[in-house]
Amino acid sequence: MMSVNAWLYFGFTALLALVLAGLMVYLYRSKRKDRVESPKYRMMDED
Repeated sequence: MMSVNAWLYFGFTALLALVLAGLMVYLYRSKRKDRVESPKYRMMDED
C-alpha cells in the first residue's frame, strides 16, 4: 500500500505533465502557430 506522500507526489507529477501537454496543444495548434511564427518570416523579408 502506498503512503499519502507517494500519492501526493504522483498526483503533482501527473498534474504537471497535464499542464505541459495542455500548453503544447495550445501553443502549437496550426492557427496560433501561424500567427506566432509570422513575425519571424516578416523580419527576414527585405524592405
